[in-house]
Parts: sequence; structure tokens; C-alpha cells
Amino acid sequence: MRLYVLNTRVLLRNFRLIVLFGITVVFVLLSMAGVGISSERNSLLSSNDVVKDSNGPTMIMNYSKKKFVKNPIASFMYFVPLVAPTLVDNISSVNNTQQLGIISYKIKVKSKSFYVACEFEVLGNGFHMNTFDPVGMIAAHSDELTKGKTIKNVLDYIKIDGDAFGIFEVKGTITGSIRTVTEVDMQFNARGHKSPVTIGLYDVKPKDGEYKYENRSNEVVARVNTLAFKKAEKIPRMGIKVASVSKSEGSESFWNRIKGAIANLFIKPPRVDKLGNTTMLEFGDALLQKNSMFTFPKAKNIKESKVVAIDPIQR
Repeated sequence: MRLYVLNTRVLLRNFRLIVLFGITVVFVLLSMAGVGISSERNSLLSSNDVVKDSNGPTMIMNYSKKKFVKNPIASFMYFVPLVAPTLVDNISSVNNTQQLGIISYKIKVKSKSFYVACEFEVLGNGFHMNTFDPVGMIAAHSDELTKGKTIKNVLDYIKIDGDAFGIFEVKGTITGSIRTVTEVDMQFNARGHKSPVTIGLYDVKPKDGEYKYENRSNEVVARVNTLAFKKAEKIPRMGIKVASVSKSEGSESFWNRIKGAIANLFIKPPRVDKLGNTTMLEFGDALLQKNSMFTFPKAKNIKESKVVAIDPIQR
């Protein structure tokens, strides 16, 4: 009898140990599963965040004045940090209301070439500008640095102020059934309106063998009529055609326009980032195809985005 009771106690004790072990195992497995689920969710969230963060803004394109689709001016001007060969600041005026929309579409096709013209309109008040990191811009003129020459027409900033009418021009070739975009021009002075786009330029002389932004000279403001991007096999550059050149904004005169015409003969097109140049050609292809939207790739060199109450150029 005692042996039976003893065996029963042993069995109960062993049973309890087995149950406790089983509960522990289940708890551990559930904990591991929870960690796995949590990790998977975090992984999915991170993946989604990466996807969202891998693109820039999307422009909506409707090609109609009657159905004007508004795009914030910052969305359109996103091409600037993309083509910039250095870091840039993204600056908008406080309460900026500038909006851009494409209002027409025309195409001319020949046997071996095509031409597309899309008029756009900018409505609203305020300004948007990008300033270029001077160290990077000076370094971009490395061929002049090695010769100890004065670096001329270094790009300081690009700015769009107020409203405008402009035209996107897309040019390209046709081979068989394939249409290839080779050039995209952006005109900002359509319908006889003065272009709202200006750029700051300056020269830098070497001082004690060093080129520094603090030693800049001959600072000028050029009003830009056209920016041009072309398909390039080697170093892509941005073509610039200006309307006038003056010492400061708002001080344009007949003589300033003459200087602008002369400057067009000597301004060396600045180098641009290859991704940015390719993006502008892809934008031209989207216009050619009359696509309803275009998404810019993510710009990696935006140093800072800020809203300002006072124009940093006119302060």
C-alpha cells in the first residue's frame, strides 16, 4: 500500500513537472513567434517607409487651361536639387501660394524628328529658391583651379518669384517606331511676359593659392529666359539663356539687356548631375507621351528645407 502511494506521488510529481515544462516550452515558442511577428511588421513598415522615401514629389499634368491642375511650385522646382552637382538649400517664402499647371499640348512629327510644346502657367505669390553650396560649386571648376585662373560665373542661387507663362519644349529623333528625347528646354518668358526666374553669379580669384566664397567678386543677377538639358554621353551641362544682367534684382535697364545679350555668348553652361539630366529627359518623354503624372526620383543633396519671411537676396 505504501509502495502504491509512493508511486502515485512520484507520478503526480512527474506529471506536474511535465506540465510545467510543456507550459514553459509553449510560452517560449509563443514569445519567439511574437518576436518574429513584431520583427516582420517592423521590417514591413521600414520597407514601406523606404518605398515612400525613395521618390520625390509627383507632378500632375492635365494639359488644359479649363481643367487647370495645380502643382506646388516646390514640386516643379525639385529638378534643381536633382541637377545640382553639390548640396543645395530649399527655401520658400512664408505663405507661398505659387502653383504651376500645364495648360496646352502641341506636337509636330516629321520623318526623323519630333517637336512637342507644352505651355505652362505659374499662379500665385511668393518666391522659391535654391542656394548652392559654394565649396562644392568652386570644386566643380577643378579645371580652372589647377591653372590658378579666376573662376567666372559660379552659380550662387536660382530663384522663381511670382507668376509666369512658360513653355516646355521637347525635341528628339525618330528611328523606325522609336522616339528618343534628346533635348528639353524650359522657357519662362512666354506670351511676352518677363521671366520670373533669376540666378546669382559671382567670380572667385585665388588668394594665397586658395579659392574661397568670402573672396568672391563681380556678383551679378541674371534674369533667365531659358534653361536647356541635352542628352550627353560624357559630362552633362545645363544651357542657360539670359534676358539681362544687372548688379542687383530690380535694377534692370536697356544697358542691362544689352549685357545679357553679350553674356549669352560667353556664359559657359554649368555642369549638372547625371541623374538630374537624365530625369529632365525622362520628364520630356512623359510630356511626349502626354502622361498624366510624373514622379521625380529622390534628391540626395538637399542640405536644408526652410520657410523664410524675408527674401535673403534683398535683405
